[in-house]
Amino acid sequence: MKFPSSETAEAMRKKYPVGTRVKLIRMNDCQAPPIGSFGTVLGVDDIASLMVQWDAGGSLNVAYGEDIVQKVEVTTVCYGEKEEWTSRREAQKSFLEAMNGCDPNSSECGRYAKIYAEIVSGQAICTDEE
Repeated sequence: MKFPSSETAEAMRKKYPVGTRVKLIRMNDCQAPPIGSFGTVLGVDDIASLMVQWDAGGSLNVAYGEDIVQKVEVTTVCYGEKEEWTSRREAQKSFLEAMNGCDPNSSECGRYAKIYAEIVSGQAICTDEE
């Protein structure tokens, strides 16, 4: 087995700095958390594997070139419900649809509009709180 170069490991460290949130897409390990699980990157080891603390418990590494995760691009909190999105565009679409489906003068529409504006402006965490 050929191990990734130190340059690859460094590139992974830049792409996934400590604290980055990720969503599991594929992992070939009987101890793997369920597909779709979220976790927080603790670091990147010398063979470019992501060290991840999974929300469901455990800290199984994401093997470079074998396992697949997606970075969380934006987190929304609406009515106290947190949702993590791997696509900012999908988050925008969802909140735009929510705004179009409610009374434009309602406080509900105002909540959706606030979150939508924060998503569009590039914020990492978007909430309906004042």
